[in-house]
Formats: sequence, C-alpha cells, structure tokens
Amino acid sequence: MVDKKTTKKTAAAKKAPVSSARLRVEYQERIHDELMKTLDIKNPMIVPRLDKIVVNMGVGKAHEDKKLIDGAVKDMARITGQAPVVTRAKKSIATFKIREEMPVGCKVTLRGTRMYEFMDRLLNIALPRVRDFEGVSNKSFDGRGNYALGIKEQLVFPEVEYDKTDTIRGMDIVICTTAKDDEGSRALLSAFGMPFKGQAKGDDSNV
Repeated sequence: MVDKKTTKKTAAAKKAPVSSARLRVEYQERIHDELMKTLDIKNPMIVPRLDKIVVNMGVGKAHEDKKLIDGAVKDMARITGQAPVVTRAKKSIATFKIREEMPVGCKVTLRGTRMYEFMDRLLNIALPRVRDFEGVSNKSFDGRGNYALGIKEQLVFPEVEYDKTDTIRGMDIVICTTAKDDEGSRALLSAFGMPFKGQAKGDDSNV
C-alpha cells in the first residue's frame, strides 16, 4: 500500500524550484539586461557570461616532500568543493630536480553552480580578507575575454583553517568568459562586483 504522506512529499519535491547559486540568479535577473544596454548588444544570445573558472595551485618543493602534494589537494578540495586533478611535469628539468611526470601541483575546472558559488566567495569573502587589499589589476585580461589573478595565501578562503594546513600556498585563478574582448569581459566582471583598481601601476597582477 502506498504511503499518502510519502506521495505528497514526492509531489512537493517535484514542484519545488531547483536551487541555484546567488550570482547565477543575479546574472539572469539583472546583469544580463544591464550588459545588453552597456555594451549596446542587440542579440541577447551573445551577451557575455561566465564560461568556467580554472584554479591552479603549484607545489614548488614537491620533489623534496611528496606530502606537499597531498596537502595542496586537500586545500584545493576544501576551497572549491570539487576533487582536484594532480598536474605533472611535461618534461624533466635537471636544474630544479624535476623529472618528467613528477607531480608539481593540482588544478580544478569549475562550471555551473560550483563556478558561481566559487565566484561569489572569491568576490565577497576571500578578496576582502587579503591584507592591505587595494583592488585587482586592470591589466590581467588576455584580449580574448579571460581574466587571470593570483592569490598569495590560500588562507583568505575561510574553508582552509590555519592550524589544519601544512604550509602557506598561493594559487592562480583564471576566469573564462564568452566575451570576445577585454571590454566585454571587464563589463561582465564589474557587474558581478570585481573590485578593479582605479589605475593599475606596475606589475600588480597578484593580490
């Protein structure tokens, strides 16, 4: 015999809206239309949007202590909520005692909900916790709609606790968008709240 309460709960679950990341909702409800006006775009299908975010963490002394890779993987997983892929050296470099296929770091490629959730935490939690933060560089666009920035300490992400990590690590973050140029990419990131500097000076690609 079918439990009526269970049936009602199942029906309610099917009718309930699918949860979505806050920034994704904001893009759909506000940012998309704003960008059409700002960039003077007539076709709503070509309005710039986030495509993916690639987070890379290098481990310079992995050849001395293999446990450092394990620590980097754990930190990356905590920060992104996704299992990282271990990156390996493509060729041997005797000067740095690196052999081909030796683990040298880890990376994660985020898409969909996790991408928007990471972007939200980056903008509203991590960057404001950077010591003496004055904004991110205006010069780190690649001309093809992508933007890169460096984080010197993974501890700006609250998911990583100081007493539970083995060492301080930096990371590189590449935000890939569907924009065709720097103008579109900057407009999109600015709409999300990316804190660009008023005027970048010198080499300030890292924060």
